[in-house]
Amino acid sequence: MRMSYNIEGGDFSAAGRASSEVKRTLKQFNISPLVLRRIAVALYEAEMNVVAHARNGAMQVDIQPHYISVVIEDEGPGIEDIARAMEEGFSTATDEVRQMGFGAGMGLPNIKKNSDRMMLTSTPGVGTRLELTVNF
Repeated sequence: MRMSYNIEGGDFSAAGRASSEVKRTLKQFNISPLVLRRIAVALYEAEMNVVAHARNGAMQVDIQPHYISVVIEDEGPGIEDIARAMEEGFSTATDEVRQMGFGAGMGLPNIKKNSDRMMLTSTPGVGTRLELTVNF
């Protein structure tokens, strides 16, 4: 099963809709609550990164019998130093985003912790591509 979502950068009122819809869909497949939670956390964090940092993005979801594979691509500032961005607490979020309660620097580390496989690539000034897989 494949699903696609557009994510609008800066639209915090719609933030989390894609990840919530994927979670609702996965509940129909009797996936264990622990695995479902891991997927929901990883997708929400990824979606919020697009909303907080990029102009726009897209989430492509592929649900297979024993895993979910997700690709999130955005058009945004990109990530200058991926290793640093993976450090807990490191954030490039604006003050405005932080005042809304986001940008604590836990998004990418949380995605990694909740995924069985994660690959992050980025081109500064162009955008970022995140691929993740969670096994059932």
